[in-house]
Formats: sequence, C-alpha cells, structure tokens
Amino acid sequence: RTDLNQWKSAHAVSTKKRSLAEALKGADVAFGLSVKGAFTKEMMKVMAPNPIVFAMANPDPEITPEELNEIRPDAIIATGRSDYPNQVNNVLGFPFIFRGALDARASRINMEMKIAATNALAQLARQDVPDEVSAAYSGTELHYGPQYIIPTPFDPRLITTIPPAVAKAAADSGVAQKPIKDDVSYRRELAMRLDQTASMIQMLSARVKDNPKKMVFAEGEEERIIRAAYQWSKDGYGDAVLIGRKSRVLSAIENLGLDPNLKGIEILNAKISKRNSHYTDFLYSRLQRSGFLKRDCVRLINQDRNSFAACVVATGDADAMVTGTTRNYYASLKDIKRVVAIEKNKLLFGLSIMITRSRTLFIADSTVIHTPTSEELADIAIQAANEARALGHTPRVALLSFANFGNPTMKGTERIHEAIEILNKRKVDFEYDGEMSADVALNKELLELYPFSGLSEPANILIMPGLHSANIAAKLLGQVGGGEVIGPILNGFSKSIQIMPIGANVSEILNYAMFAAHDATLLKVKKNNALSKVGN
Repeated sequence: RTDLNQWKSAHAVSTKKRSLAEALKGADVAFGLSVKGAFTKEMMKVMAPNPIVFAMANPDPEITPEELNEIRPDAIIATGRSDYPNQVNNVLGFPFIFRGALDARASRINMEMKIAATNALAQLARQDVPDEVSAAYSGTELHYGPQYIIPTPFDPRLITTIPPAVAKAAADSGVAQKPIKDDVSYRRELAMRLDQTASMIQMLSARVKDNPKKMVFAEGEEERIIRAAYQWSKDGYGDAVLIGRKSRVLSAIENLGLDPNLKGIEILNAKISKRNSHYTDFLYSRLQRSGFLKRDCVRLINQDRNSFAACVVATGDADAMVTGTTRNYYASLKDIKRVVAIEKNKLLFGLSIMITRSRTLFIADSTVIHTPTSEELADIAIQAANEARALGHTPRVALLSFANFGNPTMKGTERIHEAIEILNKRKVDFEYDGEMSADVALNKELLELYPFSGLSEPANILIMPGLHSANIAAKLLGQVGGGEVIGPILNGFSKSIQIMPIGANVSEILNYAMFAAHDATLLKVKKNNALSKVGN
C-alpha cells in the first residue's frame, strides 16, 4: 500500500496476508485499538499457545474476557475496563511520568523516562501485593499471573514507585535540571502530595461501579435526597429506592426537572407497600421479647421511614441504606438498632476520618460507646484497623491518653494498659501502642523519644478513651484542622447502614452512600468466605 500516513506506515510489515484472520494465525499477541467485535472467537482459536490479547476498544472491547475464556482458557487478556482484571489505563502512566518529569525539572520527556516508567510498573506487578491493596479491591486476592499482569489503577504504591524511576531516568539521561538527591525523602513527599480526600472518594467510586448496589434513601421526599438518588442511578452506582409518598416524590421530581421515568429509580410508600406484612413479621420477631406488641410493629412499619427502610435492607430487598439529613443522629440510630442486629463478635461504633494533604487520620469511637472498657477499646482498635486497611491504609494504632507510657500514673489509664495487654494476647497484625498523648502519637520527633514504642511511624488511627474526647476531637479537627472530616462512619452493623449529618448536601449524601455500598461489598465477601470455610 502507498496510502499509509507516517503513523500507520511505522507499524506496517511486508506480508502476503490480507486479512486480520490470516494475520492472527499463529500469532503470539493481538493488540486491538478498534471496535467491539473486531476479534472473533474463530480468530482467537488459531493464535499460538498462551496468546496475549489486548482488547482496548471502549466502552466494549474487541472481545470480552468471558468470550475469550470459552475457547482460549490459556490466553492472557487485558482491556480498558475497570470491571475486568488487567485494566490498561492511562492513569497508570501519564500522571506519574509528568510528576517525575516536573519534580526533576526535565527539559523534555524522552524515551529513557518512558522505559523507566514501564519497567517500574512491571517490577511493581511482580511484587507481593499488600493486604491493604487487596482489601481496597473488595478483598480480591491479587497475585502476579494471568489475572494480574499490571498494577491496579488505585494501587497507592504507584505514586511512590513510578515518579522516582522517571526522575532518575531524567537525571541519568541528562535532561534533569534539578535532579532528585534524596530518594527516600522524595518518596515520602510524593505520598503526601495528592488530594487525599479526592483520592479516597475516587477509589470508592470505582469500587462501587465495579460492584453496583441497590441503595435505599430513607428520606425520599427531600429534594437533596432525590437529586442524590438520581445521580446514584445515572452514574452507574446501582439502583436507588426512595422511601416516601409517591405523589410527594413525583411532585418534587417534577419541580427539579428530572425524568420521572428514569430506569433504576423505585419509589416505596411505607404505608401501602405490598411487603408491609413481611416487614412487620420480621420486626415483630426481633422485638416481641423487648416489650413490643404486633400492633406496635405495624405502626413502626407504616409510620416510621427509618424502620421501614431498615427492614428493606435487613430482609435482603436492598443492599444498603442512608438516612439522617432531617432527623437527629441518635434518634435515627435508635430507630435502626431496633431493626438491624450488630454483626457477631463486633462492636457498633463510629469512625471519623480526617483527611488533609499530609495525612489521613481515623478517630474512634466518636458516636456510640460513652466510656469503653479495656475489652471494648481493643475491639474498636481491631475493627478500626480493618476499616483503614480496607480503604488502602496501613494501620498504625495509638490508644490515647493525657499520659505517656505510665507518666503520670493516674486513675483512668488502667483501661488503656489493659487494652494493650489484650491486643498483645490476640497477636494482631498491625502496629499499636499506648497509652500516649496525641502529640506523641502524631509527631515523629516526639515519638522517637520513646524508642521502645511499637509504632514505626506516627499513628494514623487514634483510639480515644471516651466518647466525649473522640467527638470533640473530630469536630475540632473539622473546624480548624485544615482538612476535611468524613463521618462518623458506622462500623459494626450486620447490614450496611450509614447515618448522615443533618443538612448534608448532595455530594455528602453520595459520599455516605458510597461508604455504605463499599461496606455492603465487604460484608458480602465476609459472608461468602465464611460459607466457603463451612463448605470445606
């Protein structure tokens, strides 16, 4: 051919083959940048053993992993989709190449820098994947092999792996005007540069889209709730259930100029729902030995939106629920505790998350237990560590007090001493120590004054001695801490339910819904793992 431009001609080869099917016969690699269906099963059948197939067409690949696996289970396939293994995406390269180039003040981006980024990605893929990375992908086991040939887009190690390699290549190839001299310090700085709040929400968003959930919005007549529910459905997070009187909800939808026929939106009126008798029976079975008559349960189901909405989730008719924008937090919590049980061997507590550019802090218990016992402090520490790990953080727990390791010794510190002993006996898999003051827990220089401490770096999980101190600390940080506080996020229910602050805006409502959906996925993984163990 003589009609090829310079970009196509660079990839052209001299051959007698005149079709894609002929070209793929005996081929080791198929790289698609075309359209859905460009690769057929017949084409894949004649490729070499263990073929590599990159099907990059979006939104639908040239051939799906399911289709390829039917006829070529020996193939390794990558796509551009986040809902399939081996997602090949620009987010793995461009941001980090530019970061390294900017920090080294590179005069240009050359081939050496691109190759360095590629090698860094390849080396990272071969490394053992930390638990917090696997947990960030709903507990999926990630090991180098056909289902994991490239790091996942939200692997937090990317930011500290690729830019240093790119910056070094820039220096080695002579294009760095400001070479990086201290690699260790540079990697530490990189970990703190990104907008941590946006990163966390973006990560949750991607996970929920991979595992859509049916979300119940208990205050379905509120305009903010309706906007959030519509966005939930339209953005692909799952179906939305609005609890409210249909006439009121539809009137609000019309006032907002939204489509009343949008798929994925369901309206349930607690008073006339066909499932009322089922929910009433369920609730009565829970409350009959707590002084409730059957008629009391009928009233709760018909008249209390939180009780009704919680029953929808508790009976499996939906995956998760959010409420709280129009009702006092503790009133909503009381409503829900009637309906939903606490997870076996767990405590119910609130976890506030403080996010700044330099760090993310988890603070507990900021909502439920007034004065935790030593056993409860240990349980809260373990559950908070698991939650932090599920969100991609390596947990380092400090049990706080006004004293530091016995100085001064005063009444009240014995609970923390005993909690530390309990953690010692349980042989937990995270760093922890206490009792210690907040400044020692958070300041590396002060922490180094206690070389025997079990913390290698400042703590990122602060377990407070009581509800007052936890709640005050979280709210103070929210007002003067220079970052954003998310939560409190409830932890410990057997079903996924979150209570929002009164007056939450649409963005905040969606954030709480994402946390609820994320927890629903984790609960499902736990249940499946438990069933698997029983089966074995």
